[in-house]
Amino acid sequence: MTKSVVKEIGILVETFKEDKILILFGPQAPKELREMSVIHEFENLEVEPLKQGGTIQFGDESFTITAIGDHANKNFKELGHISIYFQDPMEEVLPGAVFAAPHSFPIINEGT
Repeated sequence: MTKSVVKEIGILVETFKEDKILILFGPQAPKELREMSVIHEFENLEVEPLKQGGTIQFGDESFTITAIGDHANKNFKELGHISIYFQDPMEEVLPGAVFAAPHSFPIINEGT
């Protein structure tokens, strides 16, 4: 199982709550992206950490991956970057996008 720890929550993360979009980046994210992202660091990383039907967990909240972009695993492994949409997939799933259900924005705290 892939495991990552939240290290920092950007000051603009809350502004995406209404749109139900969460942006994750690894610790090497530049300053302008850090403000809108949850910065995390891997403790354990699988070969293919994101799979349709798989689970993403924040604290006690679990979300099922309903759709995944073609480059999401590559971006996640190399940059720690994905955009998680807590909504139904669009007609075309963007390459780095992950869609998850239920459609509610998770509670995120540093250290989880």
